[in-house]
Amino acid sequence: MAGLVGTGGAVRALVFSAFHLKTEIFIATSAVVDLGIDASGSVVYWHNGFVHQHDLYLIPILLVVSIIGTYIGKKILNHVSEQQFKNIVLILILLTGLFTLYKLMHQVL
Repeated sequence: MAGLVGTGGAVRALVFSAFHLKTEIFIATSAVVDLGIDASGSVVYWHNGFVHQHDLYLIPILLVVSIIGTYIGKKILNHVSEQQFKNIVLILILLTGLFTLYKLMHQVL
């Protein structure tokens, strides 16, 4: 269900927060889960014809952008304590929940 409503990352973050994982473990575990989800999704998209030959040039660009993003994220995390990281995660989970509730209420009304 989380994939259908777009809250998979928030649900995963909530579960990981409940286990009180250290920042490095939290991020590494989340990255591995994301990699598995994205890899399996890519196979499904490819198999169903959603990936076209003319789009393949994007793969190296996206790879470079992801490496740069990882580097920048690591630099930022060097300046964030464990408690600050946990607070940021919990605030983002709360905001995701509020935004989802807001969207749901507007669909019903």
